[in-house]
Amino acid sequence: MKKTLSIILFTCAGMAAQAQQSTSIKTSPSDKDIVIDAPVADSSAHNDKIFTAVEDEPTFPGGKDAFVKFLATNIRYPATAYEKHIQGKVFLSFVIEKDGSLTDIKVVRSASNDLDAEALRVMKICPRWNAGTQNGRPVRVAYTIPISFTLQ
Repeated sequence: MKKTLSIILFTCAGMAAQAQQSTSIKTSPSDKDIVIDAPVADSSAHNDKIFTAVEDEPTFPGGKDAFVKFLATNIRYPATAYEKHIQGKVFLSFVIEKDGSLTDIKVVRSASNDLDAEALRVMKICPRWNAGTQNGRPVRVAYTIPISFTLQ
């Protein structure tokens, strides 16, 4: 069963997320303004926002080449998919947290149950990423990647 297997990993195409438009207006107090220092009531909810685009994108430690190597090293073509000559592309979405951990990993486009399960398994053992930042602060970032399974 040691035939040449090729797992083509497309990480660049699906990794770019679309921008989320938001507008903020910065004002500075004038002589007529009264400024009172008080804690913001619900500041934690704002800090847990999940971004789809940020100033500095999250990165895998070592960059894209290291991510491709991680996937190639850890993905094992499922035996049943191999025997049935099943190939395909699994699209996974996940959130890269402020500490670089991956959460909410799920299949958004399936190839087959076996290939989906293998893609999920590998992303669940993925090391922490370097968090994305917005305004110099780490933020939660949504990511989607395709993982292609190809037999040769």
